[in-house]
Amino acid sequence: MLSLYAFTMVSVFMALIMTKRLSAIVALIVVPVSFALVGLLLFGSYQTDLGTMMMDGVKQLAPTGVMLVFAILYFGLMIDVGVFDPLIRAIVRIVHGDPVRIMIGSALLALMVSLDGDGATTYMITTAAMLPVIRHMKMDVRMLACVVIMAGGVMNVLPWGGPTARVASALHVDVSEIFLPLIPSMIATAAWVVFVAYRFGLKERERLAKLPPDAVDEDATASEILAADAESHAEARRPRLFWINLTLTLGLLTALIMGVMPLAVLFMLAFAIAMMINFPSLDEQRDRLAAHAGNALAVGGLVFAAGIFTGILSGTKMVEAMAATVTHAVPASMGPYLAPITAALSAPFTFFISNDAFYYGIVPILAETGTHYGISPVEMGRASLVGQQVHLLSPLVASTFLLVSFVGIELGEHQRFTLKWALGSCVVFFVAAILTGAFPFVAAGG
Repeated sequence: MLSLYAFTMVSVFMALIMTKRLSAIVALIVVPVSFALVGLLLFGSYQTDLGTMMMDGVKQLAPTGVMLVFAILYFGLMIDVGVFDPLIRAIVRIVHGDPVRIMIGSALLALMVSLDGDGATTYMITTAAMLPVIRHMKMDVRMLACVVIMAGGVMNVLPWGGPTARVASALHVDVSEIFLPLIPSMIATAAWVVFVAYRFGLKERERLAKLPPDAVDEDATASEILAADAESHAEARRPRLFWINLTLTLGLLTALIMGVMPLAVLFMLAFAIAMMINFPSLDEQRDRLAAHAGNALAVGGLVFAAGIFTGILSGTKMVEAMAATVTHAVPASMGPYLAPITAALSAPFTFFISNDAFYYGIVPILAETGTHYGISPVEMGRASLVGQQVHLLSPLVASTFLLVSFVGIELGEHQRFTLKWALGSCVVFFVAAILTGAFPFVAAGG
């Protein structure tokens, strides 16, 4: 009953935000609290201190929230001072106003930038470079968000991206045993992302061709495209400090990849240094903070609201009940097919609950069961990574709020537009993994 109640809560939450009945930040707070209060009357056995549950969830996500707030402030500052202007000029020169080239360029840029394994960094750099071009061409910004998050989903499987390390630690295996056999699947999925970008480009090329001739200036120079973005904060440009700001940004990205310090601390330090170098005046610092406070507050608020949701989901034991239901629902006759079953479950489960809950709570149970049918833990671990493309669309993934905030669309709209393409990525990853032997479709002798 508790499991059914939990699935109902998640379904209600998703229905409310996807139909735009409630904003994500409101739904993340109101829905779990309402269900938890009603649940106290139905299930008296779980912890009754809702305040403690919620604060535990907030504390767990606090480092992520702080990191995203200062990441927004830092990269917003770098955009203001013009660090990414040469990159934008180079991209515009290459794409030359062609929607197909623009979309493919966006996909390739996102794939390259996301090599650091950090979704927030990928979203900010890619949108900073491509969004002015997309808007100038009057293209659909949902396509940019879709391609960028799918590219991030491919690289999220990197050992330093998070999920793979979680699988390895949960199953007590070497991370290279999980990751290396998945490289062909990642390459195939990256090719799918580029193909989707190509399809989007063709669709936009056809749509834009029907507009009046003066509606889109396909021959616009890079400086003209940059002008619209730079005009609103021309006083913030710091061309004389370009190399200093670029060095600071590259140093930050290097430190992020090397894990020199926690991400939140690195972004806080980098922001403080950048602010002192570029805007030594107190009034200028106040103006820059005000310029980006809206984005920072919106994303930070969503992260902490997500903490309420995850805190109640864990504290009320709903996560454990959901895991037990799914595990027990697999009949013995399906045991030899447990690897593809795990792959199929990874998409909805990492969407509805956190990666931590899935990989530390459910995957070890499935892996232990798989050993009875001749499926090794590393094979089960690889199968559990198939759903990461869908996972990134979850309202529990903080960086996704950053992407939709930068692009200027609602989370529900982004989910509706991107879901089918993300599922396509999961299918491509799954098929490639089966064909390359990363995990078996059916256990030997099954």
